[in-house]
Amino acid sequence: MEERIKLEDLKPAEGATHRTKRVGRGRSSGMGKTSSRGNNGEGQRSGRSAKRGFEGGQMPGYRKMPKLKGFPLVRPIRYAEINVSSLDSLADNKEITLELLKEKGLAHRTTEALRVLGNGEVTKAVNVKAVYFTASAKEKIEKAGGKAEVV
Repeated sequence: MEERIKLEDLKPAEGATHRTKRVGRGRSSGMGKTSSRGNNGEGQRSGRSAKRGFEGGQMPGYRKMPKLKGFPLVRPIRYAEINVSSLDSLADNKEITLELLKEKGLAHRTTEALRVLGNGEVTKAVNVKAVYFTASAKEKIEKAGGKAEVV
């Protein structure tokens, strides 16, 4: 019969626990009088600690920085990028657009624009509508008999 571990038999690993520091127990303990807190200042007081962002009376960084005026920073456009080599599998469609890629699951639903890159080869004639084409991608699409239209 195998021996089971009981809850009362569990104990932490060797060296994992430490005795608590007993402070304020006289000078000979090494932690008497000020109880290892120093002589004066914020750290010596009980129950007080620095507020978040407090830099000891120095002008804090968040107050040194200028205020943003007007609208906040504009977020970048999220592009869906597709290589020319992937266009052959979509050639049965009349036009390849961002909406088509979203339907097929090739582009994330939050993307806002389509970019066509020139990696690979295309053999079928396809009409592609995108915001941007690399020079090699445009050349390969037109060489295969398709159209690269910038929207």
